[in-house]
Amino acid sequence: MTAVTTTTAVPRAAAGDLPQVRWRRRLSPGRRLPAARLTGPLVLLAVWAAASAAGALDPGAIPAPWTVLRTAGHLWTDGTLPTDVLTSLKRAGYGFALGLTAGVLLALASGLSRAGEALIDGTVQLNRAIPTLGLIPLFILWLGIGETFKIAIIAIVVYVPVYLNTHAALSGIDSRFVELAEVQGLSRFTFVRQVVIPGALPGFFVGLRLGVTGSWLGLVVLEQINATSGLGYLMFQAQNYGQTDVILVGLLIYGVFGLVTDSVVRLIERRVLSWRRTLSS
Repeated sequence: MTAVTTTTAVPRAAAGDLPQVRWRRRLSPGRRLPAARLTGPLVLLAVWAAASAAGALDPGAIPAPWTVLRTAGHLWTDGTLPTDVLTSLKRAGYGFALGLTAGVLLALASGLSRAGEALIDGTVQLNRAIPTLGLIPLFILWLGIGETFKIAIIAIVVYVPVYLNTHAALSGIDSRFVELAEVQGLSRFTFVRQVVIPGALPGFFVGLRLGVTGSWLGLVVLEQINATSGLGYLMFQAQNYGQTDVILVGLLIYGVFGLVTDSVVRLIERRVLSWRRTLSS
């Protein structure tokens, strides 16, 4: 008796029956890296340290990072640096608060009213065209050489970008949202709260970041004019005595302040505008 083995052939699926996997190019930047904004400064610091250790940099012109750190420690121990840092923070804080308030209020008045736009927008554009630091001599004559003129100049530096970007965001709100609010019979307050503020927030945060940076840029100049304290005054005194390490201490502190405040604004922006789906998110 012969055993017969039956083999069942499984037909191959035709090539056209297989699901086609279409290759798609990835265009987004990808997942956000943790502490990505620190990578560039850390690389720059590493290059600076390596060049100093190799003797490629003149210590008299650009001291090594450890020399600058040691100088910062001495200045902090003798009480000079804490006093100057606190003074600079107060000036920047007062000027920034005034500039932020003025920029937002003027943008709302100009963006929500044709009469306000006629009175405010042209004046702000004229102010923007005048170099702010060129107003320093005039403000010294008006306000004296004390703290008031420094805070006023910082406020002007801050309010201009806040106004411009907030006003641009208000002007860019889709008119269909306005028509829908009118059809729904929303009150003026409700319209501002539900339509105007969400629509203006992206531009406002751009202006806020520019204003934060501008407050530090204006401060470093103002503190070298008729000042007796502050980081700018410390750097100006170090220039007279050729203390490059002290100047670098001041510049690094300004840089750290700028980076930290910008990161804080970015974090707040990301939380407040979490409903948006953007390229950065």
